[in-house]
Amino acid sequence: MEKIVINPVTRIEGHAKITIHLNPDGRVSRTHFHVTQVRGFEKFTEGRPYYEMPAITARICGICPISHLLASVKACDEIMAVRVPPTAAKLRELLHCGQFIQSHALSFFHLSAPDLLLGMDSDPARRNVLGLLDKYPDIARDGIALRKFGQCVIQRLAKERVHPSWTVPGGVNAPLEPGAREEMLKELPGAKAIARRTLALFKSVVDEFQEEIENFGTDPTMYAGLVDHGGRLQLYDGRIRFMDSEGTVLSEVDTPASYADYIGEASLPDSYLKAPYYKPAGYAGGVYRVGPLARLNVADSCGTPEADHEFGEYHQRFGRVVQSSFQYHYARLIEALYAIEKAEMLLSDPSILGKHVRAKAGVNALEGVGIAEAPRGILIHHYRVDEKGAIQWANLIIATGHNNLAMNRSIEQVSRHFVDGSRLKEGMLNRVSAVVRAYDPCLSCSTHALGQTALRIQLIAADGTVTDELRT
Repeated sequence: MEKIVINPVTRIEGHAKITIHLNPDGRVSRTHFHVTQVRGFEKFTEGRPYYEMPAITARICGICPISHLLASVKACDEIMAVRVPPTAAKLRELLHCGQFIQSHALSFFHLSAPDLLLGMDSDPARRNVLGLLDKYPDIARDGIALRKFGQCVIQRLAKERVHPSWTVPGGVNAPLEPGAREEMLKELPGAKAIARRTLALFKSVVDEFQEEIENFGTDPTMYAGLVDHGGRLQLYDGRIRFMDSEGTVLSEVDTPASYADYIGEASLPDSYLKAPYYKPAGYAGGVYRVGPLARLNVADSCGTPEADHEFGEYHQRFGRVVQSSFQYHYARLIEALYAIEKAEMLLSDPSILGKHVRAKAGVNALEGVGIAEAPRGILIHHYRVDEKGAIQWANLIIATGHNNLAMNRSIEQVSRHFVDGSRLKEGMLNRVSAVVRAYDPCLSCSTHALGQTALRIQLIAADGTVTDELRT
């Protein structure tokens, strides 16, 4: 049996490879998505004071550190058993809007737009952000400007763009300065105009990808995302809503600590990426998706005017439950517009300049769970501490991990449809990588061990046969 190996998968965050096994007739028999790195944050944070966890776990990633900061400080808030001041909660949410804007801009413009605008079958030497800049300079500049705006929101709030120390257990460590507020309000119209233009651009080309839409991960799954009590989209705080492929709400997780009643975790033998599943449906039937596509499926609305208009058009075109993973791109752009509108609403609230931004306390509970939406989906930090506040145990369930089983299914579906080993073309394999990019995985974030880390060592002969294998 022959095989094709895509190594590495390009234009994603982190390291992965895809193995496509072929039958004798050159057709795809099965596929494997291998995440080839491992992180040990759960173990090496043991013994550290709980209040150090936000700063430590933010270092998991340079793309979405704010999401880790927020999930971590929310877990620490529970350990302290404090009520975060309302102004601090708004500032945290504003910071998160900046995170979503810059991350979604990076994903769409820098990682996926080369496929969408230059073509899936275009010259791979030019199918990148530099090729995009050469052919569509205005679009590339929009991408740079939108990402810059998101990063500047983070910087003006937290004084640093990456791994800021401003977000702390109990709130934030300094109020928003009036001058910084005015600067952000001044720059908002430009960012909103870019989001509008980009949505119009995507809607003008999406129908050209009908074959991809029909084959980029369309197997029915469940979906999960945060909503408020009115069913509106939430990014910073809310309840986890699980929905099936027909649009029926299966359950809503009212308290962070009860997440484990609904989410199980499995380890896979050929990947360092955990495989969460919807526990009531069991493994591996409980496949669900998270992230922009899932959030817009489980939410009844966004809660901001322009995003709600786009939300309505999106579902009118593709159905109340959008199944194709290709539409992660569309949903991501709607969320970017939502995050800009939400930032404007928060900045326009006079209480955003309040001075009481932090509650202080010691250890009042020995366990805490923090849940927030990362750009790629639900992020869970779960800590247990001793009486002095030292971490005894930690578990992190990362956004990309929730999508692990669904991504594997999508890769197999795309491979079976597009890949023909008897007349192999580069564009076929690019589509296999492109379905991974649609999920926008952050693999550095996601590779966290459950129990003993799986290890497989193979001894392979010159003819490719496996002569010996060791598994742990």
